[in-house]
Formats: sequence, C-alpha cells, structure tokens
Amino acid sequence: MLCAEADTAIRRHGREAYPHECCGALIGREQLVVEALALPNATGEGSRRRFLVRPADYWVAERRAAELGAALLGFYHSHPDHPARPSRYDLDHAWPVFAYVIVAVEGGEPRALTSWRLRDDRSAFDEEPVVVEPSA
Repeated sequence: MLCAEADTAIRRHGREAYPHECCGALIGREQLVVEALALPNATGEGSRRRFLVRPADYWVAERRAAELGAALLGFYHSHPDHPARPSRYDLDHAWPVFAYVIVAVEGGEPRALTSWRLRDDRSAFDEEPVVVEPSA
C-alpha cells in the first residue's frame, strides 16, 4: 500500500527525470509506504534504461527510515516509454524481501504504476496489488 503522498512523489519523480530512469526508496510501517525518498540514479550504464542505487544512498534511506520510526520496505524506479513490468536487468539485481514499484512514464507523463516481489528462489517476480491510501 502507498499513501497518496508517496504515490504522487513517485509519479512526480518519474516526470522530472524523463527521459531517464529515476529511482528511490520506499519507507513505511506495516506494509504502508509513507514516504517515497528520491535517490540519485548512479548508473554508469546510461540512465535512459538503467538505474543504480549506491551503497551510500542505501544507507541514506536506512537512516531516513530510522528517523521516521519506520523501515526500508523497498525501492521504486521508472520505465521511460516502456511498460511498468520488471526487466531481466531488474530481476538480476533485485534483493529478496523488498517491494519493487515501477512507474511507466510515457512521453513524459506517468501512467501505470505496479508493484512486484521477488520469489524466494529468485526465478521471477510476482505482481502484487497497488492500493493508494487517501491522505490522513
């Protein structure tokens, strides 16, 4: 589940980064994402089709979660002009236990937003429903 502010932040980040991929951390409590923390895309492979979260930025996300009394629940990224489905690259670089949210950004406008969990055997992702909770 995403709070409305996190959903808005992910979509805004995707729009701002277009035509490049954006990425960030999902911070929350009890499976509710309360903050989408934008992180720099540190890939050296070309940010139009790849993203990379550096270890230092991972720790920034962990610290932010601790400040909020929350946990790092996963990561998000955008797919510019591509469906909101995980790529082979996404599968090869995913870690178990985290949620992976992908927003499709078509022509600069955020569209479909999906969420995925890596199977324990790392063979594939399973899609999970995305529920956006209204603001408190």
